[in-house]
Amino acid sequence: MANRLTQIATRTGDAGTTGLGDGQRVDKDHLRICAMGDVDELNSEIGVLITEDLPPSVAAELKELFSQVQHDLFDLGGELCIPNYTLLKEEQVVQLDVWLATYNGTLPRLAEFILPGGTRAAAQAHVCRTVCRRAERSIVKLGRHEAIHDTPRQYVNRLSDLLFVLARVLNKEAGGSDTLWHHKKDPK
Repeated sequence: MANRLTQIATRTGDAGTTGLGDGQRVDKDHLRICAMGDVDELNSEIGVLITEDLPPSVAAELKELFSQVQHDLFDLGGELCIPNYTLLKEEQVVQLDVWLATYNGTLPRLAEFILPGGTRAAAQAHVCRTVCRRAERSIVKLGRHEAIHDTPRQYVNRLSDLLFVLARVLNKEAGGSDTLWHHKKDPK
């Protein structure tokens, strides 16, 4: 990894470029920087989610889960920061699959689309999910222009699914339910 920052305001980006972890400079709107920014935003939104009042029945385990996800996202950002570098491991994707199966198994089957909402924590989980999908789109777009490993794309794809499931868990454990979408049919 690159050297740790000791000075934050370096002024080296004043001309609209920034440095990657391998030392090369790219425009601040480069696809790699956009993907890194979306992952960073997701990590920040998960930080907000951790501060929400989570249902006591799942608070400790979900705070631990979200903390691990934040560390994984930092690994993902590091991998994106250094072309041809690998930080995110397949085991991290597998862990998401395990959590997904575990938590999804506690929920009633969905028969309708749901709307983001319910409790504040569930709504924030949906915000995280949508930011995660944007990060996924950025990573896919980057992968069309530069070689990147499969794991980053797989990780954010699974994470967005997990965040959807955890939003449902947060509503259920708070004693609420999903907000169902009611499609109004045209009268004939």
